[in-house]
Amino acid sequence: MIDTDPVQDGPGRRRGRASWTTQRWFATVLLAMVVLIVAGAVIGAAALSRTAAVSNRLSDRIAPAGKATVQLGAALADQAADVRGFLLSGDQAFLDSYADSQAQERRLLARLRELLGAEPDAVAQVGAVEEQARQWRTTVADPLVEVRRAGAAADPAGPVARNLAAFEGVSTGVAGLESRLSGLQDAARQDLATTRRVRDGVFIGLVLALLLLIGVVAVLLRVVVLRPLTQLGTAVRQVAGGDFHHRLAPGGPADLARLAGDVEAMRRRLVDGLDASQRAREELEQRQVELHRLNTDLEQFAYVASHDLQEPLRKVASFCQMLQRRYAGALDDRAQQYITFAVDGATRMQQLINDLLAFSRIGRLYDASRPVDLDEVLDGVQQTLALSIAESGAEITRPPLPTVVGDPTLLSLLWQNLLGNAMKFRHPERAPKVEIEAAQAQGWWTFSVKDNGIGIAPEFADKIFVIFQRLHPREAYAGTGIGLAICKKIVEHHGGTIRLDAAHSPGACLTFTLPAA
Repeated sequence: MIDTDPVQDGPGRRRGRASWTTQRWFATVLLAMVVLIVAGAVIGAAALSRTAAVSNRLSDRIAPAGKATVQLGAALADQAADVRGFLLSGDQAFLDSYADSQAQERRLLARLRELLGAEPDAVAQVGAVEEQARQWRTTVADPLVEVRRAGAAADPAGPVARNLAAFEGVSTGVAGLESRLSGLQDAARQDLATTRRVRDGVFIGLVLALLLLIGVVAVLLRVVVLRPLTQLGTAVRQVAGGDFHHRLAPGGPADLARLAGDVEAMRRRLVDGLDASQRAREELEQRQVELHRLNTDLEQFAYVASHDLQEPLRKVASFCQMLQRRYAGALDDRAQQYITFAVDGATRMQQLINDLLAFSRIGRLYDASRPVDLDEVLDGVQQTLALSIAESGAEITRPPLPTVVGDPTLLSLLWQNLLGNAMKFRHPERAPKVEIEAAQAQGWWTFSVKDNGIGIAPEFADKIFVIFQRLHPREAYAGTGIGLAICKKIVEHHGGTIRLDAAHSPGACLTFTLPAA
């Protein structure tokens, strides 16, 4: 990853963009955009306000003032015409119209002063026109009207001509006012066009500035944030892909650099863990080799025990029996008892050796794994134990049993030991009754074998599964005490568990699990 270039900030101190976090970068970019937007809004509002002011001045003041000026000229012209008509005809209607035109003149003058309040030169010119009209009326029009009303000479040509000559000055003043307002209107239009161009330029400039800022922000974020983040992601994926020795170099914003440092520290811990695991695996492989050698030695020992050790025991038992038969009359009772003890000891030693060999063969000689129908297994076990079942009068109750995964020989040995114990350790006052139950849950079958025999005390729940551990004297119940130890090893070989249900009474209840097919 490429780090940003820091700059010096005093002796022994380094400061630069690398010290900025991603959050600080985004906050700075957001602040810049906000400043640009606010500045653009202010400038744009000013441009719009200026354009609106110029437009309003033109449309609301100058243009209506021009129209009012035209109307003022018409009102003054009407006054001159009314005076001329009265001088020619003496009709009172002309004087009424003359008074109305004066009233209209006054309204228009007031309107013009209102509209042109911000134009002092134009207001002064309006006042000049008003003064010219007043002088025309006071010096010419009104005196002529009074003379005509008093019954002056019948020939009105002279007064009419005099009136028209005096009104020329008023017409000239009105024309000058119209010219000034026309000039103001043209200037206002030019000003409006200028302000519109400025407004458009401002908005175009703001749009370009915003686009430029967006471009700068995109490039800046890509260089400062996205590129280091992409490089970090690539490096992390490379490590996740199996290249655990690929080093991650911190870079970019401060938080990304810290993240890269944390990932690098995690990578180093993983590498250390993998190295330790590799060493442990090598040690385990060495131990497996040693264990395999020891198992081989144990198998050879088991072979020797099954052949070389049993042969002397058979000879001891055989010769003791021959000695007992041949010298039966010559030996006293104590000698006969000693011989019986020797034969019994040799026989029990043979039985112990055979049981120990059977225990060692579990999972070694019998290790098949296939679907096994337990109904067929139980049928075979009941046929094997048919004599014991008949002698004890045992009653075995079982539901339809499922199919499990395992070794058929070991499963037959498991059920044979469980049912055999149920009949062996029966209560002397009642016939054996064995009940088998089965239930499935989460890919496993749970089996319970309940009997009504002498039962097992809860404190011996773990001891009964230990090899050669007996709870009763040999004289009361025959056997070597290895049956339940074989059951435990068979169940655990299939991945299940077996336990004593201490709550069951009377009798004993053994519960174990096997994998479903």
